[in-house]
Amino acid sequence: MKTEKLRLENGYDENISRAAEILKCGGIVAIPTETVYGLAASAYDENAINKVFEAKGRPQDNPLIVHIATMEMLSEIAKDIPNVAIECAKRFWPGPFTMVLPRTDKTAPAVSAGLSTVAVRMPDHKAALDIINKSGLPLAAPSANTSGKPSPTTAYHVENDLDGKIDAIVFGDECDVGVESTVVSFCCNPPRVLRPGAVTVEDLKEIIPDIAVDKAVLAEPSKGAKVESPGMKYKHYAPKTECYLVEGSGEEFADFVNAEENCLAVCFLEDSERIKIPKLVYGNAKNEATLAHTVFSVLREVDGFGVKSVFIHAPSKQGVGLAVYNRLIRATGFKVIHLSKTVIGLTGPTGAGKSSLRFVAEKKGFYVVDCDKIARIAVEKGSNGLNALIKVFGEDILLNDGSLNRKALAEKAFSSPQNTELLNKTIFPFIKELVFAEIEKNRKVILDAPTLFESGINSICQKTIAVLADRDIRLSRIIGRDGISEEAALLRIKAGKSDEFYKKNADFVIYNNNDSEKFIAEFENLLSSIE
Repeated sequence: MKTEKLRLENGYDENISRAAEILKCGGIVAIPTETVYGLAASAYDENAINKVFEAKGRPQDNPLIVHIATMEMLSEIAKDIPNVAIECAKRFWPGPFTMVLPRTDKTAPAVSAGLSTVAVRMPDHKAALDIINKSGLPLAAPSANTSGKPSPTTAYHVENDLDGKIDAIVFGDECDVGVESTVVSFCCNPPRVLRPGAVTVEDLKEIIPDIAVDKAVLAEPSKGAKVESPGMKYKHYAPKTECYLVEGSGEEFADFVNAEENCLAVCFLEDSERIKIPKLVYGNAKNEATLAHTVFSVLREVDGFGVKSVFIHAPSKQGVGLAVYNRLIRATGFKVIHLSKTVIGLTGPTGAGKSSLRFVAEKKGFYVVDCDKIARIAVEKGSNGLNALIKVFGEDILLNDGSLNRKALAEKAFSSPQNTELLNKTIFPFIKELVFAEIEKNRKVILDAPTLFESGINSICQKTIAVLADRDIRLSRIIGRDGISEEAALLRIKAGKSDEFYKKNADFVIYNNNDSEKFIAEFENLLSSIE
């Protein structure tokens, strides 16, 4: 498909008319709005809506927002509209504000992803309003990007993602707001914010004093949950590079990133001079609107740096800052580093005996995250983690009841260093998700993680400790612990990392060669020095 480029500066009226004609004929067109560029289609045309989902690669269970130009259009697509919604429309329309209301039967079912509601807004953008009026159609228009990538705030972002996949792109100015609209559901009492935006919670409280904020604004929705609004899914707006959101003061953030290697800092203007590593500035911490305007453009740049990790200084959760935080927590897959917390990584090769330190850590007030236990949860029967392993290692790693046959997986995964690496690469993302959820709930944490460095989880640790032991001692422990042959135990040792690997990567190394009293005392001293 050849995508038409409709440049408004080369003839405004003609290109508005052309965009409207394409839409009336069942085509899909990327149009500018004040928030982000939207991929528009007639809200009445099921086939056109399906083209939008196909072009974006968007899941069919993610509802779309319908854009209108008049209040008459609202009554065509929504019903049972409460008075408080009308009050909000008078205050915030046209503007970056979306209302979820009971839907009529006029819109295509795909618009609402099977729900009985419809999300609708009136954009504050001349070209968008003119296209709607010229076509005479309410337009369903999610962001005009490949699903999951940062939303587009320029026509060139759209062109980069969707050229050759859609009928036309309307080239207008860069979007003013920079993040998608605020979404509020009026199908509950009190109304509830489903997605924050430039119309803030504080603004809404002036009309709806008891307005609620959905827990999914700052947290992952439960698995399989039917979402009421775009932007509530687990991961959106994400670069390919591993990204982390970092909470802390400017000084703490600078000290943290300056100590890291092969990484990029995404920082506030106020942080910039302190940071000595590669960096991108995404606005002024005291002016959250600047962060909103720039955040998606910056997220589109980070992959070009070729680094291992990106650390993004977290904004305030007040005002428009909440909208930016909401986008960033999804862009990072809910991986948040709290610099006010103590997180220590504990690792070592199999058989070294690091798990025996758990009671010592708990005695000193640490919450111990057993990453082996979390790894088992990540591959429970029917889980996404187990499904990923099946794709890599085959269905013969399953028991008859469909659960994981751990012995069969171990035989395959530990048969070579290459297979061990493949195992780790497959399962690490699912383990990380659960680990970060545990860290979020506790202030002092020890991560008991055999693959601390291989998984990259060491990036969130203030310090790391490796427990080592002589080879023969490890061999005896593995045989006794797992009830396997010496040959099988040797294979596990061979598949693991060398002592030199841990010495090179860990901040501290302690030995556990059967002198338990000395071993425990050394660990206690380390914890005291780190705290």
